[in-house]
Amino acid sequence: MRILYLADDFPPTSYGGGGIVAYNLAKEMARRGNEVFVITTVQKRGEEKKEIFDGLVIYRIYSNYPHPYFLKSYISLYNPFTIPKIKKIIKELKPNIIHAHHIHSHISYYSFKIAKKSGAKVFLTAHDTMLVSYGKAYFKENETNFKISVRYQIKIAKKGYNPFRNVVIKHYLKYVDKIFTVSDALGRVLSDNGILKTETIHNGIDFFKWQAVYNENKIKEFKNRFNLERKKIIFWGGGRLSGAKGSEQILKALKIIKENYRIIDAILVIAGDKGYFTDRIEEIAKKLNMRENIVLTGKLNLEEMQTAFFASNLSVTPSVCFDSFPTVNLEAMAAGKPVVATCFGGSRELVKDNETGFIVNSNNEELMAEKIYDLLQNPEKARDFGEKGFERVKNLFSIGSQAEKTLYWYNRST
Repeated sequence: MRILYLADDFPPTSYGGGGIVAYNLAKEMARRGNEVFVITTVQKRGEEKKEIFDGLVIYRIYSNYPHPYFLKSYISLYNPFTIPKIKKIIKELKPNIIHAHHIHSHISYYSFKIAKKSGAKVFLTAHDTMLVSYGKAYFKENETNFKISVRYQIKIAKKGYNPFRNVVIKHYLKYVDKIFTVSDALGRVLSDNGILKTETIHNGIDFFKWQAVYNENKIKEFKNRFNLERKKIIFWGGGRLSGAKGSEQILKALKIIKENYRIIDAILVIAGDKGYFTDRIEEIAKKLNMRENIVLTGKLNLEEMQTAFFASNLSVTPSVCFDSFPTVNLEAMAAGKPVVATCFGGSRELVKDNETGFIVNSNNEELMAEKIYDLLQNPEKARDFGEKGFERVKNLFSIGSQAEKTLYWYNRST
């Protein structure tokens, strides 16, 4: 089978959640004997190229938005930077299957039409709410109605609001044979906003590969590099460190841990590209008098990310927005670590409350601090949670399981 994956970003230039999921699935499909190709994008002309990475043939095509950036709501529907190149590559490759992941920034939704007209079967994995929203969606705890209003769309998009955007997206989705969602929670959001007949295929992870990279010397080197020896390490990272991801809430929880619970050696290790968001985190930490209790690692490569999880006492996912199925939860549990995860989104479909970690409302900083403190002060409980989490990932959320479910639909449709 000849499979082409589409993704706005892809390793090794990016290790964001959606890109990692696409990469893991592509690798597994190649391991099973399929011909696998990837089209992804770069934002610098000099990085545009065709290359082989980890056995995958990758086409990195240039795309960069002209200013003003609010044109995104239009260009993301049809991107003149990418569409002609995508059409040419598809014509050259003649794939049986074209499977898109996150494409709402650069590859654009028109690619579905090109894909379908090529004769291939077309699939989409929805990683977030962007099919029906302009950005992060926010819901109340225990929300039952996930309809996103036009008023909210305008509030988020501001000058970038395009009244035809969602209508055009739904039109292009007619060219997709099947839409996969990464969680049941995301499926409910899409359904309430008019996108029906989705199928949940949870993200998977190669847990054996994660265990294979465990190395005591590298863990020691990582701790020495960031001055973390004899510290209680709370790890947060792997994605955009925006306010929607709970940056202010986790810092306030850390302050409670330090001042109320007297855990002065607790360190929040934050992994992610340095820039506006990390500058904002530093600013908040300084105002809270907590700068000495955070470590900003900057961008970590895949091996460094894995080592960071192994070096930590626990992992946190403090999102206050709807977070469909955070990959960092999978990665932490594959490393045998307990997770304190947000109640907003699909985390509870992986993290079992009071069994492999805790599910919390991240807006309740006192509760989040209490659960983190519990795991820091009770290493045996943390170890037990971590072991149960690893078994849960191994039995239910392996990359093999994800690939099998995906192949069922590929084969059913061919």
